[in-house]
Amino acid sequence: MNASGEVLIPETLTLTVSLRGTREVRDNSQVFRLAGLLDAFSEPTFRKVVDKYVEEGPSSVILDMSQIDFIDSSGIGALVQVAKKVQQVNGKLQLIANSRVMQTIKMVRLEKFFKIQPNVEAALENAKRS
Repeated sequence: MNASGEVLIPETLTLTVSLRGTREVRDNSQVFRLAGLLDAFSEPTFRKVVDKYVEEGPSSVILDMSQIDFIDSSGIGALVQVAKKVQQVNGKLQLIANSRVMQTIKMVRLEKFFKIQPNVEAALENAKRS
């Protein structure tokens, strides 16, 4: 529910067969909840869809990747590109990562580059303080 009492239903994103997701705006942040595979096959569509929403705003972006089953170097590259796009609009990107995603992020030593939060609520609280 938002401040006016309306129930907010997450918007289903049209991604790929192997990557599914939703988007909602909460507390002036875009929350993307992703599930499946973020790999070379799904990366171009993921970037195109997320880039469009980053341009539209709001500029605070939260990617909930807790339901991602697999991420490869193409997926990591897409996250870096999304982070750069968010920076271009003076926004802030935060990730929620499961152990598989964290392992890949750490393998390429990007754990300090990405702002990683334990859950969406923590990311929303952090966004409010910014």
